[in-house]
Amino acid sequence: MGIHAAATRYTARVLTKRIIPCLDVQNGRVVKNVRFFEDHRDAGDPLTLARAYEQQQADELVFYDITATHEGRKLMLDVATQVAEAVMMPLTVGGGVDSVEDFRQLLLAGADKVSVNSSAVRRPQLIREASDHYGAQCVVLSIDAKKRQDKSGWNVFVGGGRIDTGLDLMAWAEQGQRLGAGELCLNIMDADGTRAGFDLEATRLVSEHVSLPVIASGGAGTVGDFYDVLTTGRADAALAASVFHFGELSVNGVKAELKRRGLNVRPAWSDV
Repeated sequence: MGIHAAATRYTARVLTKRIIPCLDVQNGRVVKNVRFFEDHRDAGDPLTLARAYEQQQADELVFYDITATHEGRKLMLDVATQVAEAVMMPLTVGGGVDSVEDFRQLLLAGADKVSVNSSAVRRPQLIREASDHYGAQCVVLSIDAKKRQDKSGWNVFVGGGRIDTGLDLMAWAEQGQRLGAGELCLNIMDADGTRAGFDLEATRLVSEHVSLPVIASGGAGTVGDFYDVLTTGRADAALAASVFHFGELSVNGVKAELKRRGLNVRPAWSDV
């Protein structure tokens, strides 16, 4: 869709709920781990999966180059471009983004939104620069967080979940909003890939601390998990990977069940 194409779609917190598949890409393949580092599994080709999720009428698609920051390289622009060309649904791309120029390249490659994580923690002003230059609707602040051992809260991690910054999750979410992020994607590392359910407590608290749309990530295993995080967890959207990649659930099946339970799910993008 290109630069500014989705500007009118992502403004304030929306009333409808979104279901978003996520492609974690490493060396050109979609992979899925548990809690970031355990049980590494190959989930397939990103283009094949992207096309399948479009057929299932996913609301959006997220593409992460999960080792770009850790390996000190730029995101795989060629793969991101191929995915953007293969689908028409809104696309968020992230991994190794550390400058406004990176935003420009990804938006020109076909991304609608760009996700920043480690680089924003190291230099928070990047959020402000990107928001001022391209608009808040293009800036997704992705946060990897893990519960502290004393259970007093959650710390923010960077470097693909390898480095504990000591930064408090709630404080960082609030700062990200002040700096101009248009959306938050919250991934709780303790739940990631476990299929034991989203962290409802952390998601609810972040949703109460900010007025931005919050995407919950990490832990989806059943339709009930999606329902719980979109109601009790107060998330605006729910993101999942392995439960979709390996066929346990389908996006359109989840949306149909959520609608049956009374949630106002987003219509197919083609109907907007």
